[in-house]
Amino acid sequence: MADKTSVLLIGENTFPFHEFDEMAPRIENALGDDIAVTRTTDRDSLRSLDDYDVLADYLTDSSLSGAQRDGLSSFVADGGGYLGIHCAADITSTHDGSGGIDHRDEPFPELRELLGGHFIGHPEQSTLRVDIADTDHPVTAGIEDFEVFDEPYTVDYDEDAIRVLARMDHPDLDDYPVTWVRTVGDGNVCYVSLGHTAEAFENPQYRRLLRNAVRWVSA
Repeated sequence: MADKTSVLLIGENTFPFHEFDEMAPRIENALGDDIAVTRTTDRDSLRSLDDYDVLADYLTDSSLSGAQRDGLSSFVADGGGYLGIHCAADITSTHDGSGGIDHRDEPFPELRELLGGHFIGHPEQSTLRVDIADTDHPVTAGIEDFEVFDEPYTVDYDEDAIRVLARMDHPDLDDYPVTWVRTVGDGNVCYVSLGHTAEAFENPQYRRLLRNAVRWVSA
């Protein structure tokens, strides 16, 4: 039997939402038994990711030290896989250390370059439809259009730098991407904006999308 794909799942418990202790088990369960997940809140783990095939990012506060940024960037450039889930695209919010949230005027440039886009806002949680826009990609293989109750993200993105695989159909929003992919150096990057609610991680289509994404970014 082949070795399992090894994933380092990183998050935090500093915000009153996206709490890692609550959401990490849901993410791990969605990824399934054939993916070996190690959970961490230690950002210094990013300094060296040699023991892993994939970094799964569920951080909201994306402030990293130079060594942490360099470790992540070199990991992907050298062929490592990166899967950004939901809040990973919020690369302007930081925790002020006393329970409050600060907002940068501009996203962290290294992470913006890695992702090819970033979070700019969201309306209230609601049921939205996810339309598969590109069926000719391994991440969307076998995925049908689906509805999910979640927090719909509006995003800014570079159309010429990403390949959009799925879009949202929301009555109050424009046609924003929900899933996109790109390559950075020798590494594969996938971002999926869903993942705020427990209901999202129970959705079979979303679960399959995440598993497909891990397999593709680790290829």
